Amino acid sequence: MKQESGRSMIEMIGVLAIMGIITAGAFVLISTAINTQKRSRVTDDVTAIVSGVRNLLGEYEDFSNIDNSTIFGAIAMSNKNPYGGTYELAVNPANYRQFIVKVNGLSKTDCEGLVTKAWSDSVGYISSNHKESGASGNCKDGNDNVVSITYGE
Repeated sequence: MKQESGRSMIEMIGVLAIMGIITAGAFVLISTAINTQKRSRVTDDVTAIVSGVRNLLGEYEDFSNIDNSTIFGAIAMSNKNPYGGTYELAVNPANYRQFIVKVNGLSKTDCEGLVTKAWSDSVGYISSNHKESGASGNCKDGNDNVVSITYGE
């Protein structure tokens, strides 16, 4: 009998299975990295928005003159967030010395992540003696969730 060399079909299937597992793991890692980057960008954007509002309207007694297009134009920033939604600014109707930054267009998971994040300079975080996140949101299924973070006095 003649000895044949080469790979069998079972060996090839084994190699493909291992490659598939490695590829699936890579997709999970890439997805996690992308989500981490998006949350980091939202944090940076909210910090820039808050700084811009305080610089532009800090001399006034209240934030009742807050205007989205004026603020975003003055700080040279788009109101689009990395999740495909928008950032919105509003005055707190219960206290004109406070303003609210809203992050719109979030999935349930992204909403929950931003609601539980500690927004260190926010009214809710400071008033809770650093025990609560400072953000609020009703996170439900779908991509229309909103997280609100209140700043001011």
